Amino acid sequence: MKAIQFTIPVSHDKTIIIEEYSGSYFYPFLHRHNEIQLMWVMEGEGTLIADCNMHSFKKNDIFLLGANQPHVFKNNSDYFISESDKIVKGISIFFNPNGALSSVFQLPELSQLEMFFRNHQGGFKVPFEYRSSVSNKINLLKNASGVDRMMHFFSILKMLYSISSPKDHSLSNVSIENFTEKKGQRIGMIYDYILRNYENDLTLEEVAEYACLTTPAFCRYFKKHTGKTFIAFLNQLRIHEACKKLADKNEYQISDIAYKSGFNSITNFNRVFKSVRGISPKEYMNDIWKRN
Repeated sequence: MKAIQFTIPVSHDKTIIIEEYSGSYFYPFLHRHNEIQLMWVMEGEGTLIADCNMHSFKKNDIFLLGANQPHVFKNNSDYFISESDKIVKGISIFFNPNGALSSVFQLPELSQLEMFFRNHQGGFKVPFEYRSSVSNKINLLKNASGVDRMMHFFSILKMLYSISSPKDHSLSNVSIENFTEKKGQRIGMIYDYILRNYENDLTLEEVAEYACLTTPAFCRYFKKHTGKTFIAFLNQLRIHEACKKLADKNEYQISDIAYKSGFNSITNFNRVFKSVRGISPKEYMNDIWKRN
C-alpha cells in the first residue's frame, strides 16, 4: 500500500498534538504520517480506507490509526456536491511513540503500552459501548494543558489498552511497508479516481489510462501495492457502499441499490454480494433492519 507522506504541524512546546476540524468534507486523499492518530468523527459519514480495508464511519465513531498506516476518511459523494449543506467535524489526537515520548514508553511500568502500539499497527475501531467514555476523555484532554494534559492522555491510552483486544474491531492486519512519496502520490491518485467513479461503468482500461500505464502494467502495479486485483477492490468497494444503502430504510429497492452502487445487472450484483458478504442482499437487509 502506498500513500502520500503527510506531515502533522508540530508545536515545539507540545508532544501531544490536538487538531479540531470542521468543513465540507475530511481530507480526501490517501495519506500516512509518523504519528499514531486517534480520530473522533463528531459529524460526517463515509468510508474509511485503512491499508486496503474498508470500513464505514458515521457520527461519533472513534478510530485508532497506527503510525505510518495509509488511510483516508472519504466522505460520501453527496458531501462533494457544490450546493450541499452537509458538514463534517472531528477531533484528532496525534502522538509519536518513537519521537519525544520514546523514552517515556520505554519505562518498565509502561511496557504494556509499548506492546499495545506494536500489536495495533493496523488500528482498531472503538466499540460502540465505549464511545461515550472515550469521547469524554478526549474532551478533557482537549481542554487541559501542562501536567493535566499528559495525565488525561495516559488515561485515554489506559482505556484503549483495556478495550482493544477484540479482533472484530481491528481495521487491518496488513503489515506496514516503506515507500517513496512519488509512488504514494500515484496510488493515492488512483484510489481517489476509483472512489469518485465507482458508481459509473468503470473499466480497467479507463483507470489504467488515468494512471498513465498500460493495462498489463497497471494490473501488476495495483496488485503489488494493494494485494488485490483491480476488479476485486472495485467489487469490494461497491458492495461496501451497497451495504450502507441497504441499511437505509429510505432506499429499500434492492435493484435500485444495485445500479446506484455501480452494477449493471441485478444478477451480477447478487452474485458478487454473496461472494463478498457470504449472504444475499435480501438476507443482509433483513438482518440489519431487525437489529436496527
